[in-house]
Amino acid sequence: MKKFSETTVYYTVGKADQLSDGERLLIDVDDNPIVIFFNNGEYFAIADMCSHDNGTLGEGDLDKNEIICPRHGARFDIRTGKVLSLPAIVDIPSYPVRIIDGQIQVGLPKE
Repeated sequence: MKKFSETTVYYTVGKADQLSDGERLLIDVDDNPIVIFFNNGEYFAIADMCSHDNGTLGEGDLDKNEIICPRHGARFDIRTGKVLSLPAIVDIPSYPVRIIDGQIQVGLPKE
């Protein structure tokens, strides 16, 4: 997961207890489509956009720590955004996630 330090703005996007293990939350923050995963007791956030065709990833199947693009089968690591298989060849952004007072917060870099 990327760390942005003081150049990060955190947005509250939901309650931490609304997701069960293996579930995800599709959100939009400042025109950035993001999918947040709760997987094996940890939260992860990546851009909800396949780098192969700019389609949504959020509806894809989750296989351990990999999201599978529902259109062409490209795989990405939900912890880092790293591309793991063709046809995609470019990583996607990952974002820090924290829980504050029971609320999920996702961090985006300041513009």
